[in-house]
Amino acid sequence: MSTKNYLIHTKGYKLLISSLHSLYRIINSTFDMENLLLRLARLINQVLNSNNCHIILLDNSKRYSVIRCILAKKRKYFIAKKRKINSKNEKRIIDTSSSIMDDHLLGVPLIADDIIGMIFVSREKKFPSFNGKDQELLMILAEQSVIGIRNIQLYEEQQKIILGSIKSLIILLDTCIPQEYTHSPYFSRLVTAIAQEMKLDEAQIKSLQYASLFHDAGKVDVPLEILTKPTKLTPTEFKIIKKHPLKGAQIIKPLQVLRPVIPIIMHHHERYDGKGYPSKLKGNKIPLGARIMAIADAFEAMVYGRPYRERINVSKAIEEIKKKSGTQFDPKVVEAFLKAIKVLRYKKYLKLIK
Repeated sequence: MSTKNYLIHTKGYKLLISSLHSLYRIINSTFDMENLLLRLARLINQVLNSNNCHIILLDNSKRYSVIRCILAKKRKYFIAKKRKINSKNEKRIIDTSSSIMDDHLLGVPLIADDIIGMIFVSREKKFPSFNGKDQELLMILAEQSVIGIRNIQLYEEQQKIILGSIKSLIILLDTCIPQEYTHSPYFSRLVTAIAQEMKLDEAQIKSLQYASLFHDAGKVDVPLEILTKPTKLTPTEFKIIKKHPLKGAQIIKPLQVLRPVIPIIMHHHERYDGKGYPSKLKGNKIPLGARIMAIADAFEAMVYGRPYRERINVSKAIEEIKKKSGTQFDPKVVEAFLKAIKVLRYKKYLKLIK
C-alpha cells in the first residue's frame, strides 16, 4: 500500500500524525545516542503494538554493527560494541536495502545516502501478524528516525574534532612549559581514585577524568614568562593567573560532552574556607568535583614541582594536605584522598621525584 493511500484512512492518518509528532519531539530533545534510540524503540513498540524493538547501527563496511539497542517488556540493552553481522535477516536487509515481513517479525532499513542500520520489531505469537499498514508505518518512522540518528552522528563527529583540538592545545602548552612544571602521567588516576573512595557514580567520575585533562586549559592564554617564572608573582601577574579557570571554561563550553566539567574547571582553585578564586565559594557551595580536583592539584604541585616551589617528598605533601583540612580543603575529601593515596602506595610518585 502506498503512503498516499494509507494516509487517506482517517485512523491511520491520526496515528501517523501523532507518531511523527512524538518522534520529532524525541529527535529535538537529545544529543545522546543511547537516549535517542531507547526512546525511539519505546515509541515504535507503542505505535506498532510490538513486544520487542531492536535498532541496529552499522559501521562503514556494513559487516559489523557498532550499536545495538534492544527494548522488550522486561529488558533493555544499549550495546556500543563492534559485532559481526551473522543474522540472516540482518544480512538480507543490508544486501537488499529493503524491508522484510514474516508474520510476527518486521524489519526495515535505515537509509541516509546509504544504509546505516535497521529496525526490527516483533510480536508474540498470540497477537495478530504484521500487515502492510504496519510495514508502511514503520518505514515512515524509520525514514524520519534517520534524521535524528544522523544529526547525532554528525554532532558526535564535530565534538570529537573540537575535543581533539583542545587536547592539541593542552599538548602544545605542555611542550612549551618545562616538564617538571606540568602534571604527572598519574594525575588522572589520583583524581579517579579519590572519586571512587567517595563513591561517586560513573558519570561523575567520567567528568572528573575529563576535568583532569582540561582543568588548566585556560593557561594557554597566560604568557609563558608568567607560567615559568621561578620567583613570586607580582599582584598583576597573579591577577592574570587567576583568570585561567574562567578562560578554561570558555574554551570547553562549545563541547556538549564536557558541560558537566565546566563547574569543576571554574572552581578547582576555590578554598573550603571561602578564600579561593574566582568566586570565593565556601564549603559545600563549591562543586564536589572541584573540591576533589583542588586536593589532587595541590598534591601534584608539591611532589612534582612548580616554578615557584621546590619539590617536597610525598610524606611531607600528605602532612601538608592534612594540615589544611577544613581551611583550604574539604575534610571529607581529605579523608578520601588519604585512602586513595594508600591504594596508589606512593610508588608511582616516588619514581617521578627520584
